[in-house]
Amino acid sequence: QVQLVESGGGLVQAGGSLRLSCAASGHILSYYNMGWFRQAPGKDREFVAAIRWSDGGTYYADSVKGRFTISRDGAKNTLYLQMNSLKFEDTAVYYCAARYGSRWRLRPDEYDGWGQGTQVTVSS
Repeated sequence: QVQLVESGGGLVQAGGSLRLSCAASGHILSYYNMGWFRQAPGKDREFVAAIRWSDGGTYYADSVKGRFTISRDGAKNTLYLQMNSLKFEDTAVYYCAARYGSRWRLRPDEYDGWGQGTQVTVSS
C-alpha cells in the first residue's frame, strides 16, 4: 500500500506558475503508474496527467497539454506537477493517485491510492 501526501498548492494570478509535489511512502513498485487529478466545486474529479514510474513515460489531458509537466524523482519517491500559464479554469483541488499496472487509465475509480488533495486557486 502506498501513502501519498500532496503539497504546493496556493493562490496564483492567471498566467502564473505553481509546482505541486506528492511525497509517496511505502513500497513504490517500478510498475506503478502515478497520476494527478483535479476536482472543481460542483464538478466530477478529472484526469490531468500520469507518469509511468519505471521509465518516466507521460500522458496528459488535452486541457493541460503544453502547459503542465508531470515528473518524478525516484530517489525521493516524489511526484511533481509543474503548472505554467495557469488559467482561471485550472482552479480546483488537485490530488495525486497511484495505481498498479503499466497501462494508461483516466478514470478515478481505476486508481488504488489517493492523497488528501491540495487547493489551487487561480485569480483572473
